[in-house]
Amino acid sequence: VPQGPSMDASKKVDLKIIIIGALGVGKTSLLHQYVHKTFYEDYRTTLGASILTKVLAVDNTPLKLQIWDTGGQERFRSMVSTFYKGSDGCMLAFDVTDRESFEALDNWRDDFLEKVIPREQDFPMVVLGNKIDICDRQVPKETASAWCKEKDIPYFEVSAKNNINVAEAFETLAKQALATYKGIFESYLTDSIKLTPNDKPKKSCC
Repeated sequence: VPQGPSMDASKKVDLKIIIIGALGVGKTSLLHQYVHKTFYEDYRTTLGASILTKVLAVDNTPLKLQIWDTGGQERFRSMVSTFYKGSDGCMLAFDVTDRESFEALDNWRDDFLEKVIPREQDFPMVVLGNKIDICDRQVPKETASAWCKEKDIPYFEVSAKNNINVAEAFETLAKQALATYKGIFESYLTDSIKLTPNDKPKKSCC
């Protein structure tokens, strides 16, 4: 829990962002494009997780994003979910040329929300439809947009290869995560001992 009497704009805020989604959607490439401004065309599967960091300023607040790149293979799902804890924001990625990767978003999102210590459903999240540079599209923009609108999650059509909308997507998530962080920080300061309904002692039943 954040410490100190007030939010100090000169203090760097550390936020943990995690990128999840099916195997082969380009999570590692998206991350390298954002952090290193290079297209990472290495097809080795990410095993477990790797971490890259990016420093930026959002609303005059210096941020250090610790971005966790996770493996998308089904057999690693239980291992990947152990990395969810402590996340401040979640990026869901799919491949617009792979219908199955889009259809898997529900499971990835549900799994994430279930594993993150009980938080409200409007957890900072964005969806990325990657590989819009490829002609063989299987998921119409309208279909993905409708799914995101229903869940109230911002949607970005991106290309890791051509660097389209990648920074915008990460920065939108960083803004959301910072706003949530500040909100939690402020409510912690103003009423650090107030019980929420979930904290009330449960009546024992006989």
